[in-house]
Amino acid sequence: MDLTQGTPQEKNSRAKKMMLWFGIVSLIMSFAGWTSAFLVSRSRPDWVKDFELPNAFIISTVVIILSSITFILAKRALKGGNRNGTTILLLTTLALGVVFILNQFSGFQQIIDLGYNFTGPTSNVTMSYIYLIAFVHILHVVVGLICLLVVIYNHFKQKYNAENMLGFELAATFWHFIDILWVYLFLFLYFVS
Repeated sequence: MDLTQGTPQEKNSRAKKMMLWFGIVSLIMSFAGWTSAFLVSRSRPDWVKDFELPNAFIISTVVIILSSITFILAKRALKGGNRNGTTILLLTTLALGVVFILNQFSGFQQIIDLGYNFTGPTSNVTMSYIYLIAFVHILHVVVGLICLLVVIYNHFKQKYNAENMLGFELAATFWHFIDILWVYLFLFLYFVS
């Protein structure tokens, strides 16, 4: 398929989707670098062996998976013309995103309660990696929440319908990516740390 073909709207849609995928690939490379550094650092003598992730991280993993499901259902409701259902599901996704972040900070507090801080005399390289990886992911969830707020605003302005869903689809793609990314990060930290 020739990317220069099509209406201006189709070209605009392809360009925006491609820009999103370039961003996603760069995020994948960043997190791949951090997880690779995590693996290399495991050989250090000050590495904490057999660290168990806080329960709050397990809860947040379930919450973020649920948020992807509600976003998928919101898209289906929009395609089916169910505006009220779309609204409820988008707001539920937003609430689950906030709950995810709150659980992450609860997990940080559980790590601190075990005596490990991000910096200072009670910090170590293991916990610094866990804090860094989880916190940078939280920042991306915040970006996802901002995108979701824009989608909710545009939904209330009735800018989306079954034929015009570009902004909705872009936000959904990013949201699903950060959800899948967290599941990967959680499993990585759970089985490797």
